[in-house]
Amino acid sequence: MAIAGSRQRLKLIGAIVFFSAVAVAWFFLQGHADTTQAKAWVGQAMQWIDDNPGLALLAYALIYIGVTGLSLPGATVLTLIGGSLFGFWVGVVAVSCASVIGATIAMVIARCFLRETIEQRFPDAVQRVNKGINRDGASYLFALRLIPAIPFFLVNLVMGLTRMNILTYAWVSQIAMLPATFVYVNAGQQLATIEHPSDILSARVVLALTALAALPFVARFAMSWWRQRQALRKWSKPPRFDFNLIVIGAGSAGLVTAYIAAAARAKVALIEQNEMGGDCLNTGCIPSKTLIRSAKLAKEGADPSRLGLTGELKPDFTAIMQRIRAVIARVAPHDSMQRYRDLGVEVIAGHARLVDPWTVDVDGRRLTARRLVLATGAEPVMPPIPGLADREPLTSETLWSLSELPPRLLVLGGGAIGCELAQAFARFGSQVTIVEALPRLLAHEDADVSDAMHALLLADGIDIVAGAAVTSFEGGDGQATAVLANGERAAFDRVLVAVGRRPRLNGFGLEELGLLEKGRLSVDEKLRTRLPTVYAAGDVIGQLQFTHAAGNYGWFASMNALFDGFKSWQAHSKAFPIVIYTDPEIARVGMSEGEARQRHIEFDVTRYDLAELDRAIADGANEGFVKILTPPGKDRILGVTIVGARAGDMLGEFTLAMRHGLGLNKILQTIHPYPSWSEAAKSAAGEWRRAHVPDWLLRLSSRFLAWRRG
Repeated sequence: MAIAGSRQRLKLIGAIVFFSAVAVAWFFLQGHADTTQAKAWVGQAMQWIDDNPGLALLAYALIYIGVTGLSLPGATVLTLIGGSLFGFWVGVVAVSCASVIGATIAMVIARCFLRETIEQRFPDAVQRVNKGINRDGASYLFALRLIPAIPFFLVNLVMGLTRMNILTYAWVSQIAMLPATFVYVNAGQQLATIEHPSDILSARVVLALTALAALPFVARFAMSWWRQRQALRKWSKPPRFDFNLIVIGAGSAGLVTAYIAAAARAKVALIEQNEMGGDCLNTGCIPSKTLIRSAKLAKEGADPSRLGLTGELKPDFTAIMQRIRAVIARVAPHDSMQRYRDLGVEVIAGHARLVDPWTVDVDGRRLTARRLVLATGAEPVMPPIPGLADREPLTSETLWSLSELPPRLLVLGGGAIGCELAQAFARFGSQVTIVEALPRLLAHEDADVSDAMHALLLADGIDIVAGAAVTSFEGGDGQATAVLANGERAAFDRVLVAVGRRPRLNGFGLEELGLLEKGRLSVDEKLRTRLPTVYAAGDVIGQLQFTHAAGNYGWFASMNALFDGFKSWQAHSKAFPIVIYTDPEIARVGMSEGEARQRHIEFDVTRYDLAELDRAIADGANEGFVKILTPPGKDRILGVTIVGARAGDMLGEFTLAMRHGLGLNKILQTIHPYPSWSEAAKSAAGEWRRAHVPDWLLRLSSRFLAWRRG
């Protein structure tokens, strides 16, 4: 406790000294800004420097160290002054040494006074940054220092928050800042020669100023060139390429990537070893939503009296599966080989393997391209549970081969896929049991959302076991049993594994090229891998594993792969919508309450129950709610969660608002058709408005209106 108290007192004293120094410097600058007097000082200073060169150089270095050490503005001006006062070589040595000492002091100050607080508040983010710093922090710092467009004082402060070694920081900074030091000191030396306005147009001054302006662009280009050269030095680049772009994988990401490239008139090849359309068309979005549509109608048909109807609709599982295959066949032409060939894409059926950063082997045929894009998707995770492999487990990919409805279905996993399929099969007549190892279903959502999902699945007759994983499987045909960690046992006829999906990385030559790190494929903000010629998009990068995310990333991967070096775009997923297609649906965009608390973001919650929505009442589907997170007292939307029959459709308006910075007041001012599900957005915005009208304004309005009544 005593040590902690001393540390706090030291921080307080240091903070007082720091801000006092800043205040004194600012006061000095403000109080001595007279131009005439400044010119007189310059003349006197130049004479004094000529008489006392050593002392002047020391004083200059100390001032430079003080300015940079306290992170004050003015280092650039001081560098120019150094060149004008001391000439090129002396100025370079003085600036180089003083800037490194000052930068190191600034780093240490940030480390002493800010790092502990930042680490406590954002532990996960800091841990990730430090991991990257430990791996290649020196090269990262070198890149930041080399590009003077990034303020050096900001680099000092940020690096102080990391665990970078101080000596490493100093020597890397010393080397990396030299190019900028040369250019700025030279510019200062040339500016000192200006005595008349016409001198500005002298060749030496013009060249110095041109070098000053070009430095950020040249440095950025040089750094990019060096990184690419280093990354690709092991291989020989082909003299010519067969294609501008080769895309591996014809799922959502690959199709969009190839489509964009073809639209840009690039020569592009698309390679797929299985079915065109990938998981979404063949085993994911299309078949699952077709199944869910039949399940919803089966639920309504089982109790038609709710809507004033008679009779009963009974599910025919064989016919349902036939309809799914028919729907896939109806949609397939949109993703077919012929369509993409008509667009100008060379579509190749076969297994692709990367040979080098430009070459792909397709079943013995070698193809080259200036850029490659990996869009190989993801595959279901199969947990290593004893006895599971002997049960012929189903996954979201193999489920569609079923011809008969399982009487008893065991679902491993209470995430989105597990909940969707469990509900559908229960409505068709299966006795379904969900086993979730985590304490609750949909563990990544807020507790009220999980509770809503739990309740609606129970209403469909599903048995739910949460907080207990399956430890083993026993028995044979007709007697299969899952043994749970809590001692319970669950009998089943078929088991569906839905515990997650992992990027499909094996068999493509990625490990041989060094693209995998601890079994994962990492990409930068432009979707480039560790090799600058190889990009990745979609589920394979292991981030947002959704079809609409894959398509979004496909656009960025295609454009960056084709035009990087001239123009590039940072891939983003701002205001990304997520929908779970149970009945009712669950949809979210932005932060949940749990995420906001984890990030220490203050928020208000506005909730609107769909039981009050006229259209929901008319449709007999008025269960659920709209929940909106906003900053305290502001209408800016931080996140929206909707539980309701048309949640995915209702979410679109909030996604648009978040993407373009529109607040709840704008939604409230928008005319919505009546009666419609979209009115839920306006009603929720109205709830926020009523809760945030100032009390003083209501009192004033009351008095004013009472006065008008006479």
